Amino acid sequence: MAFGQASGPPASRKQLQYLESLLGKAGHTSFRDARGPLGLTQRQAGGKFTRDEASLLIDQLLQADPLHEAPIGAGPSMETRSASDRLEGERVQALRGMPADLLADELRRRGWSVTEP
Repeated sequence: MAFGQASGPPASRKQLQYLESLLGKAGHTSFRDARGPLGLTQRQAGGKFTRDEASLLIDQLLQADPLHEAPIGAGPSMETRSASDRLEGERVQALRGMPADLLADELRRRGWSVTEP
């Protein structure tokens, strides 16, 4: 990977728009304006984020907002979770988005018996 290149899929337009609105609420006029206070890289100050980077920054800005209430059952932030916890969370998210028939087929392939509820 080249120096300064993102490592992951780019953030969606929605994520970037939401980030811009949160930055405005935090008193910043642009990503460049927020670079120093939020510790953004030069690439990020130009408005280029990966999905994960945008998600982390959104979480950081929401936690800093005293009027924002965390959703019920929200777990610890990404910074406080261990690598194994993050990996487990990613696995759970991947499985939630997978069709049930594909999961059942994979379990059968591994020797399990699967029945519908």
